[in-house]
Amino acid sequence: MSFRFPAPEPILPASGWWALGCVSAVALVIIPVCALTLAPDHPLHVSAYGLTLLGKILCYGLAGLALGLVWGYAGVLSLGHGLFFALGGYAMGMYLMRQIGTDGVYQSALPDFMVFLNWTEMPWFWAGSSSIVWALTMMVLIPGLVALVFGYLAFRSRVKGVYLSIITQALTFAAMLLFFRNETGFGGNNGFTDFKRILGFPIAAPEVRVTLFVLSFLALLAAFIGCRMLMRGRFGKVIQAIRDAEGRAMFLGFNPLPYKLFVWTLSAVLCGIAGGLYVPQVGIINPSEMAPIQSIEMAIWVAIGGRGTLIGPIIGAFTVNGAKTLFTSILPEYWLFLLGALFILTTLFLPRGIVGLQGVLKKRGTAK
Repeated sequence: MSFRFPAPEPILPASGWWALGCVSAVALVIIPVCALTLAPDHPLHVSAYGLTLLGKILCYGLAGLALGLVWGYAGVLSLGHGLFFALGGYAMGMYLMRQIGTDGVYQSALPDFMVFLNWTEMPWFWAGSSSIVWALTMMVLIPGLVALVFGYLAFRSRVKGVYLSIITQALTFAAMLLFFRNETGFGGNNGFTDFKRILGFPIAAPEVRVTLFVLSFLALLAAFIGCRMLMRGRFGKVIQAIRDAEGRAMFLGFNPLPYKLFVWTLSAVLCGIAGGLYVPQVGIINPSEMAPIQSIEMAIWVAIGGRGTLIGPIIGAFTVNGAKTLFTSILPEYWLFLLGALFILTTLFLPRGIVGLQGVLKKRGTAK
């Protein structure tokens, strides 16, 4: 039996580019204008809460895209991507804590939690944290380095399937317990909060919130287009071949290790960027972002949106988090039941997720 790589898919059909362009125009022009220029009582005014919510969901969309890349195209189900998201967030949070300066509760150059714990000097790993360049570098470097080391050890040992998923969740849980400890120097269970400024500007200023929203959208758009181009090329065909028939790909001379490791590390870096953009918008980062439930929810976004695609995880992140915002304001105690039901129903009736709904309807129409 001959072996063939999957045929390349177009980046987007013409109609898809048109829809993407319209969404981009709305996000980059209309929403900022409505937030900055319209009066608060205007029906089209976007409040600070609404802008923060949209920015937060954009960051979740980027995290969902990252997990969809490694799960849908490489076949590696990670239940620990919340770790990379949180590491990127902590890198940005350290910078934001340094920007508080003497405006904190204790009016000290040290962050408030260090003063409360009777620390007299900054830990060595906080060196350089007052620089935005350092923060942006660590936001990418730390998640990428952790993923590179872990991925090399795991993929080189041929760990795969449910065993790899369990190990990723155990890694995330161990990191959460570590960050909960006060002596680690990351704020303990309270984490980082009460941010004041970013690049010298008040972090709560409308212009800053709009800028962070636009940056989040541009990061998501650039990541989507870049990953789509990568998966459309030769690399994408090889990684999908490894996913579908790793033994055959090895027989043809392809070493799965560098391909899996690259996708895994790239996915972690994208999650780190998402976490770094998330923190200044929501105003807090703590170890709860590493809780296993956070990583499991990311997997649910991908499954509901559509695994094996790049737009699907983004749609899933927007759908689930939009529903979460709405439902938790009405019946918060039943949200997890609704999430579980949504996941089960999608698995039973929409195995390809929301993006596969059109195909299901078309198939039923043809059958009639």
